[in-house]
Amino acid sequence: MAGGTVSQNRSGIGMTSQRTRDRLVRRLADEGIKNQQVLDVIRNTPRHLFVDEALASRSYEDTALPIGFGQTISQPYIVARMTEALLDGGLLNKVLEVGTGSGYQAAILSPLVGEVYTVERIRPLLDQARQRFFDLKLNNIRCKYSDGSWGWPEAGAFDGIIATAAPEQVPDALLKQLAPGGRLVVPVGARGVQTLILITRTADGFEQRMLDRVSFVPMLSGTQ
Repeated sequence: MAGGTVSQNRSGIGMTSQRTRDRLVRRLADEGIKNQQVLDVIRNTPRHLFVDEALASRSYEDTALPIGFGQTISQPYIVARMTEALLDGGLLNKVLEVGTGSGYQAAILSPLVGEVYTVERIRPLLDQARQRFFDLKLNNIRCKYSDGSWGWPEAGAFDGIIATAAPEQVPDALLKQLAPGGRLVVPVGARGVQTLILITRTADGFEQRMLDRVSFVPMLSGTQ
């Protein structure tokens, strides 16, 4: 996609216009999202470029949408909630995302942290996301084709880790890759009974806090 085309498409028209995005951000604020930086990045990030063109008119609804391969782009409220929880601990230099998917969550993180490392087990989704990052000049995102439950140990330790798929139990590998004081935001549990939790690495071990009831696709092993 040529640079001029990206600029034009990024602005959006009709149901993808700035007015529509502003309406979404007001709704997120009404639902309790308080971090103004997070709201501003969501306002300025073209979510319609992260879904199929046929779904672009729904891209600023506060709902999850399919992206193929049995995966979804998360509901904007959940993206905002997870990002806000991750950032509440202060400035983050290095963040790991488990489950690149469409690339939208990484794109939201990109202006807010130093570096984003993102892993994805489905090759076509990773290739699409990598192209979106390139087109949008999000140059601080590093991508890897990998089973997400392994994390990215050679790039750790991480100040923050965010998972966009739900394991039934938190993988030990992710806990080990948290830096001291680091925060992990992850949905945990079987489909239909998942809880979004925040885990903080302390000098004595790990502290855990429940954030929300959620519904995510399961975290699966292996690659495809």
